Amino acid sequence: MAGSYDLWSESDDNFQYERQHIEPTYDAFICPLSKQIMKDPVTLENGQTFQREAIEKWFNECKENGRKLVCPLTLRELKTMDMNPSIALRNTIEEWNARNEAVQLDFTRKSLTPSSSETDVLQALRFIQQLATKNVSNKHVIRNAELIPMIVDMLKNTSRKVRFRALETLRIVVEDDNDNKEIMAEGDKVRTIVKFLNHEQSKEREEAVSLLYELSKSESLCEKIGSVNGAILILVGMTSSNSENLLIVEKADKILENLEKNENNVRQMAENGRLQPLLTLLLDGSPEIKLSMASYLGELALSNDVKVFVARTVGSSLINLIKTNDMQAREAALKALNQVSSCESSAKVLVDDGILSPLVQDLFAGPTRLPMRLKEVSATILANIVNSNSDFVSIPVGPDHETLVSEGIIHNLLQLISNTGPSIECKLLQVLVGLTNSPATAIAVAAAIKSLGATGSLVQFIEAPQKDLRMASIKLLQNLSTHMGQELADCLCGPSGQLSSLFKVIAEDIASTEEQAAAIAIVADVHEMDARLMRQMIDDGYFGIVVSRIKMIRQGETRRSRFVTPYLEGLARVLSRITFVLTEDPKFISFCRDHDLAGIFTELLQANGVDNVQMVSALALENLSQESKKLTILPEVPSPGFCGLVFPCLSNQPVMTGLCRVHGGTCTQRDTFCLIEGQALARLVALLDHTNDKVVEASLAALSTLLDDTVNIEEGVSVLCEIEGIKPILDVLLEKQTETLKRRAVWMVERLLRTEDIAYEVSGDPKVTTALVDAFRHGDYRTRQIAERALKHVDKIPNFSGIFPNMG
Repeated sequence: MAGSYDLWSESDDNFQYERQHIEPTYDAFICPLSKQIMKDPVTLENGQTFQREAIEKWFNECKENGRKLVCPLTLRELKTMDMNPSIALRNTIEEWNARNEAVQLDFTRKSLTPSSSETDVLQALRFIQQLATKNVSNKHVIRNAELIPMIVDMLKNTSRKVRFRALETLRIVVEDDNDNKEIMAEGDKVRTIVKFLNHEQSKEREEAVSLLYELSKSESLCEKIGSVNGAILILVGMTSSNSENLLIVEKADKILENLEKNENNVRQMAENGRLQPLLTLLLDGSPEIKLSMASYLGELALSNDVKVFVARTVGSSLINLIKTNDMQAREAALKALNQVSSCESSAKVLVDDGILSPLVQDLFAGPTRLPMRLKEVSATILANIVNSNSDFVSIPVGPDHETLVSEGIIHNLLQLISNTGPSIECKLLQVLVGLTNSPATAIAVAAAIKSLGATGSLVQFIEAPQKDLRMASIKLLQNLSTHMGQELADCLCGPSGQLSSLFKVIAEDIASTEEQAAAIAIVADVHEMDARLMRQMIDDGYFGIVVSRIKMIRQGETRRSRFVTPYLEGLARVLSRITFVLTEDPKFISFCRDHDLAGIFTELLQANGVDNVQMVSALALENLSQESKKLTILPEVPSPGFCGLVFPCLSNQPVMTGLCRVHGGTCTQRDTFCLIEGQALARLVALLDHTNDKVVEASLAALSTLLDDTVNIEEGVSVLCEIEGIKPILDVLLEKQTETLKRRAVWMVERLLRTEDIAYEVSGDPKVTTALVDAFRHGDYRTRQIAERALKHVDKIPNFSGIFPNMG
């Protein structure tokens, strides 16, 4: 007889399936204890039938409670606990289940359509879940019924509940069933699931991650998941997210661990920042895998932090690969090391791991050991390495404890440069650039170049048509210029010299570039008193180029760049060179007048933030001002006539107006370089408060030309008073940051104190007199003499010259 119990009565959603039963549920199918349809019915000695698990539990409870062993239905005592399987009943129940499930499967197929209601779809999905969990073999039934593609289609349903239930159902259906997983590999099913990883609803995203985790247990599906564009990137992002659900993070990490079975997936992970799987294969993989991973590592774009991590993890392994005889492995390792070494911190790690010696050996070995294309890679790595500021003086790279800056190694590099093509020449020059970036190693490199007589060969690269090669040579010569200025000057001068090539670069009508800044620095570093070079620069119009470039920069006519400051510094230094040789040739004075150099350097005093330009400009103004007395046009005094000669008292001395108070003649800023004309004095005084001592020293030196013995010192003091320059000079004396400043300040203050009014005022300032006393006590011989005279002016030391007669 039909009872009220149904297989799916645990869910109210299943009433539709109850109506689809071919026949009702019979009471004989129901266990009296569990009230569930029996799966394994057994019969007791009294003929009563129960579900095996239920009656076993009853017997155990009787024992535990000390009760008699009785039948739970009749409550009569049983003699034994024997249980006989009721095979016929079990078969009947199974047949009944099969007939009903067939009907329910058919109803499920009809319900999994876009036109079905949300309730019908949810009921269908719930039935599939229950069917799959009821018996493992039912997953085969679900597969044969072709329900899996229909469930996948439900992922596109507009209902969130349906999408979530569909993801959940798929996870249950594929769990521990490889055949069902293989069906998921077909078509774009995996792509559809991956889309849920970016879904707004966390529950759907969480269920999608759980489903993908189940699928990733299949090796074939690992490849499929990895092939979906963006899948690995999203998963990597999940594992590094601080805002993601912890369960999702853990599952995403497990998925990625499963996906590591596929080499292409490992590459994608590395590309998206998860490098450890690739590095692990590089360390522990087969030779073929190591080669593949090293090759791919060389293609990756890595951040500096990642380069350091890679260097620390696999640096030694890569270095060992370049020592092998396997050319493919060496090439892959070299390309990877080229990538990793391009960061200073990672380069230092590689140096510590011993990369220098095999690199140098490869560079100097014959072509049979390493082809030229790989020598270029080795040279590039070495160029990266030498920029790491390591102690290359003490790291051996060859026999007899040779180092990178040993004369023999430098000679080999220079010979290699002369025997190779432009591409490797450029890299080798960059190696020398890196070595000469440090003053300590630059001296050794310069000495080796001099001993080999290779300066001329290096200078010739300035004319190279390849920009990178030209740039490397110019930067190298810039680094060497302070150590071999005269050799460079000799190579640059003359009709066959490369000075014209340098100025072609300097005069390029583009934004200030690194190449231009380096080129002008080379010219600036040659010996400042080389009049020969100065004449050539005037005759060939190079000084004119410098003047025009400075004006363009100051007027904002060139595009700004990060190299404009060193470029302007170099231009100012080069232009100032002519002021050091003014007495060598009249054409130097003429050039300064024609181009108003005094005005240009006065303008450059206002180059705020560019200390070197201000310092160089002040020094140049000092040099120019020292020539003012010689260049000033002295007035012609008319003859007093006969009466004036006979009776001088009757002659009237003419009144001369418009003359320079300091130099005593007609002065202009342009023609006689007089500091009083124009704005130079006020700007020089303002620079006395500069934070850079070098700028203060140069400004003080320029101002001191107004107090020199060759000019009217009293008027020079008067001019400084008028522009309120006395106090700033005294302040320099009080602060006296350096010995040079102290000496210069004491000299100037002594000159100022020759004026009685200033001496009287200063004598009441204990700070100034204390500073002079300190200079008198601790200065060098010359400073002590000047400080003594200054102290006499303020009556701190008695002046005995008026007491004792001149005994000389």
